[in-house]
Amino acid sequence: MIWAGMTLEQKLSLVWSWDFWARPSQRAPAGTWRTWLIQAGRGFGKTRAGAEWVRREAERKGAKRIALVGATMAEARAVMVEGPSGLLAIAPPDKRPLWEPSLKRLRWPGGAVAQLYSAAEPESLRGGEHHIAWADEIAKWADGVAAWDNLTMGLRAGDRPRVVATTTPRPVALIRRLLAEDGTVVTRGRTTDNSAHLAADFIAAMTAAHGGTRIGRQELDGELIEEAAGALWRRELIEVRRVRTRPGLVRIVIGVDPPAGIGGDACGIVVVGEGVDEHGYVLADCSVEGAGPDGWARAVAAAAADHGADKVIAEANNGGAMVEAVLRAACAELPVRLVHASHGKAARAEPVAMLYEQGRVFHVGGFPALEDEMAGLIAGGGYQGPGRSPDRADALVWALTELMLRREARPSVRSL
Repeated sequence: MIWAGMTLEQKLSLVWSWDFWARPSQRAPAGTWRTWLIQAGRGFGKTRAGAEWVRREAERKGAKRIALVGATMAEARAVMVEGPSGLLAIAPPDKRPLWEPSLKRLRWPGGAVAQLYSAAEPESLRGGEHHIAWADEIAKWADGVAAWDNLTMGLRAGDRPRVVATTTPRPVALIRRLLAEDGTVVTRGRTTDNSAHLAADFIAAMTAAHGGTRIGRQELDGELIEEAAGALWRRELIEVRRVRTRPGLVRIVIGVDPPAGIGGDACGIVVVGEGVDEHGYVLADCSVEGAGPDGWARAVAAAAADHGADKVIAEANNGGAMVEAVLRAACAELPVRLVHASHGKAARAEPVAMLYEQGRVFHVGGFPALEDEMAGLIAGGGYQGPGRSPDRADALVWALTELMLRREARPSVRSL
């Protein structure tokens, strides 16, 4: 009814109104920030948000000098200027800037001028003076720190020089630096935040192919995934050992790392299987958080029933007989074996990590919480992952130790 009662001029104004169409996360933050870092998954609408911010500044503030910096000159032109969410596409006809490709320059009717630059040529950013800048896909910049430094040294015109940086995150030096700076405001987002403007088939296909994997968390969920120095499990190694299907299984074991108290650490519950190819396969992470003994014991029993486990290996250091008692109470037939830790978690994990290095263990699908803990265990001791303790990773270690290392340690009978 509101649309029907509007004049043509009002309708056209609404069509081109970013304030009307933008999601809250695509609008520039309030305050006196110097850098607005939009760190989000593909399809989130980062490019549109960056372009609309530049458009608003160019149309409202008169003769501004603007820097547009892409990973390469070709990308700056194809994405930031000529792309479907670029500066030419989003502007109403009467306010559309004049594109001068030979000069790599845009001119707005009100006097604002934007110059294109390539981050691959950091020296090209020397000497220019700008009021504002838009830096696109900064995680891809080959010499990111040098290009950024030259760009920001030229951001000295006017009383509030600012830059918007749009990127899919990667743990590179420039991203880390911006996140640590006081003048940076960060917007994070996922591909699915923009589901209203993306094909449902695309979202379904990407989720099926990459959900829970490192590339999916980075490229779709917009997560910055760091690599801990000296990690027992490198994230690249985990990714290489990821499969979609598994062979037939000859044995299934569940590792359990019970919490020391109630409401504290998680109870690690990880299901692994031995394939007919004699390789190990991580099948499920059924860990629970904030549960009392009855709650996590029932979770273990449910996992055992769901996967047809042959054995449950539970650490008994915290609770001893109580651990077995609560597991038996949850399911009297549960095939439980208690184990006692004589070494720290990292030391116990080292021989299991070697199985991954040897190509003998695979993950069937993605297990983000478990994999974050694995990547946080440091060779020689120490933990730099999420939470206070790598409970999920420890449960994995107990299960794979039982499944693959105890099997190899058993004496064999030889005929003479």
